[in-house]
Parts: sequence; structure tokens; C-alpha cells
Amino acid sequence: QIDEDKVIRTISPDKDVDGFHPVSVGRLWIGEKGFLSCTPAGVIQLLKRSGIEIDGKECVIIGRSNIVGKPMAIMLLEKNATVTVAHSKTKNLKELALQADVIVAAVGKEKVVTADMVKPGAAVIDVGMNRNAEGNLCGDVDTEEVAKVAGYISPVPGGVGPMTIAMLLSNTVEAYE
Repeated sequence: QIDEDKVIRTISPDKDVDGFHPVSVGRLWIGEKGFLSCTPAGVIQLLKRSGIEIDGKECVIIGRSNIVGKPMAIMLLEKNATVTVAHSKTKNLKELALQADVIVAAVGKEKVVTADMVKPGAAVIDVGMNRNAEGNLCGDVDTEEVAKVAGYISPVPGGVGPMTIAMLLSNTVEAYE
């Protein structure tokens, strides 16, 4: 019953600490200063602080939402990555994923990324937050199996979520200043 777009557009772009306002999105796309979407910004920080190089790397984002997938693509491009965005209509997901040095899984579906989709040594960032059949929190990645192949894998919970919160706090401090 609530018009999400109307609510987002009501927020001043100068106080849009989530980075969802169309002006914030536009600033991101043209490289102007503004508030970055918190989850993708958190992923960038997670990669940076884990010593994972982005410059010149092949990155595959699985998911094309306005909140994670699309802004993630532009942020990786800004860091000189070669970026592919895959989604529900992508026909050759496994082949694309196998080429990736970095995979960002942001689909919202359990075990979308399996070990046979991951290049040995690749970094796998799991943005998903789901509940499995037992009711436990899990991500979009089959963590137990992918961990045997990947060089780095972010946990769920405890990986991207805290980074999202940190970026929200950073944006909030910046908005205050």
C-alpha cells in the first residue's frame, strides 16, 4: 500500500544515506560525489580490506537489483574491473562464473552458486540472506562446497551484513558533517 518510489523521492539527495534516490544513483553512474549504496560499498571495502585486487580482474555479479547488482557493477567498473552482470535470464551462468576472479552473489536464493561454478582461487562474496529448510540463515552460495575451491569466501551471517551497516554509519556521519 506504500509507494516505495514516492518515499525514496521524498528524501533529500543530500541526506540519502542509503544511496537509493535517483539523484544519488545518477551521481554514482557519472562518478560525482554522493552517497553510495551501502551494501555494494561494503563489498568494495570487504575486498579492499581482505587484500583482494579488483583492478583488471574479471568480476561476475549474479543479480541485477537496484539495491545491490546495478550499483555493484558501476562500483567495480570504477575500480577498473571487467564486469559481467548475470540474472535470471542468463543462459550461460556457469560458464560466465567460471571465468570470474570475483563473484558477487546477490540473488536471494539459497545455493545459487555451487562449487562447479567457481574458478579455483576466486573470491566469492555472498550478499544473500535466506533461510534454509531447517530455518537457519544462509546465503546464495553453497558455502561448504565452494570453500573447497575458492581462495576467499565471505560468510553468511557475519560477512557483508556488518559491512553494509558500517557503510550506512559512514554515510550518516558524512550527511551530518
